[in-house]
Amino acid sequence: MNCIIIDDEKMARVILKTLCNEIDSLNLLEEFSNAIDAIKYLNENKVDLIFLDIHMPNFSGLDFIRSLKNPPKIILTTSDPKFAIEAFEYDFIVDYLLKPLALPRFKKAIDKAEAKELKAASSTINNNFSKNEVDNDFYVNIDRRLIKIDLPSIYLIEAKGDYIKIKTDHKDYTVHSTLKKIEGKLPGSLFLKIHRSYIINIKKIIDIEDNSVLIMKDVIPVSRSKRPELMKRLDLL
Repeated sequence: MNCIIIDDEKMARVILKTLCNEIDSLNLLEEFSNAIDAIKYLNENKVDLIFLDIHMPNFSGLDFIRSLKNPPKIILTTSDPKFAIEAFEYDFIVDYLLKPLALPRFKKAIDKAEAKELKAASSTINNNFSKNEVDNDFYVNIDRRLIKIDLPSIYLIEAKGDYIKIKTDHKDYTVHSTLKKIEGKLPGSLFLKIHRSYIINIKKIIDIEDNSVLIMKDVIPVSRSKRPELMKRLDLL
């Protein structure tokens, strides 16, 4: 995440810079001793996260927050705990760190920021996917990472309790989700639910016999109610 520091105290900026260097996912772009200069910078540059001091002369951290039209995520840094309730009225404020700052607590704040970013990215991806079914990319959330899967490479999706297993030509993925949830995000032209526990890529079918289909090396049952729809979808001679 690209970040900046806004704090009128030089030593506080030095400490924050040192802490940022300890986190591989953070890319510190700039540091500012006042909010006005930071606003000018933000007008021309995109930032994912701001470390913001509350008590600054002339233009406080809260003044700065109120001036933002499209605020990025913000982690407040201050020696004064009394503004915490007011600060969390803003949903873009990720955390409230009390000085002196320590690395373990700092890491927890970054974890929150990354989780918030991941959630926003995942929501955007899901919205875009549902609007445009011709996309060939599918994203899954695994261990707080968004992993892109090529849709045509998926040949089978299997429900396993609170998880689903996505099998592709190259690799298998286990995701915390439900078959119903993922079914709504798959293009119907390519995928079909043939059983309460299975969704298949109909282009990957090798053989059909009685009430089962062979896909790659997997033999998958076809429920009686789904068999007519499956046969209708196939290009039969």
